[in-house]
Amino acid sequence: MSRDEDRYRERMARQKERMNERIGEADDDRGVLVVLTGNGKGKSSSAFGMVARCLGYDMRCAIVYFIKSRETGELRLFRTLPGVEVHLMGEGFTWETQDRDRDRKAAARAWEVSKAHLENEEISLVVLDELCFALAKGMLELPPVLEALRKRPRHQHVVVTGRGAPQELIDLADTVSEIRPVKHAFEAGVRAQRGIEL
Repeated sequence: MSRDEDRYRERMARQKERMNERIGEADDDRGVLVVLTGNGKGKSSSAFGMVARCLGYDMRCAIVYFIKSRETGELRLFRTLPGVEVHLMGEGFTWETQDRDRDRKAAARAWEVSKAHLENEEISLVVLDELCFALAKGMLELPPVLEALRKRPRHQHVVVTGRGAPQELIDLADTVSEIRPVKHAFEAGVRAQRGIEL
């Protein structure tokens, strides 16, 4: 075996020891609040991947769409699966509706459904898709949202997606990822594609 290979194995053994130590120290077992924000593509897709993971463990899930109003591939799939409730409650993005009052009413209806799921002990994962956008555009007040997230069942996971996550939500969250755009096909004139954006 070469010296390079020996050094590599030693480094990996030390890293494994450190990781095992950190894993051993992580003894809190509870639901987490995940915020996926930023201007890049993939926030909702990441959340739906977590839904798929939970369903693989027979965990009950709920998805509330705050903004989107069109059928998508994941929505069509999830509606056919047991263990997941899907609520398509949006009216479309603000530039589509061009009606602030209508947007606020739609967000308020979506929030009522969301609150019921956040109080339900039987739901293991709640996805609040585009809630950040609704908050950033003033469609909902932030304090009741934060209160409901704090009071949810201890075991319940929540994933909140959308651009413009407010700092208070980021502060409350356990895990936050900001997705940054580098390049997008739409900028080159490619329409939204089934299975990728739709």
